[in-house]
Amino acid sequence: MSTPATSQKVLSLYRQFIRHGNKFATYNFREYTLRRSHDAFRANMKETSPEKISEFIAKAENDLAVVKRQSAISQMFSSGDPLVVEAGPKIHVH
Repeated sequence: MSTPATSQKVLSLYRQFIRHGNKFATYNFREYTLRRSHDAFRANMKETSPEKISEFIAKAENDLAVVKRQSAISQMFSSGDPLVVEAGPKIHVH
């Protein structure tokens, strides 16, 4: 990152992606969003070009707006029943 302000901006965006990604009611959407967010930020972590960093930040801001809207919609229309792969009470079979 070129400046501390840019580093803080990117870190803030990443935290917001994680926060809003975790709000998806559907396991598959939630995990996909978190995985793609993590992968995108990791792929651009070593970037030093100010122009490319600015492009990445602009794209991330647009994508974050989509994630915010979609997670809100997801919460409105949640099915309520968690999937087997989601965390919950463990069932021990002997």
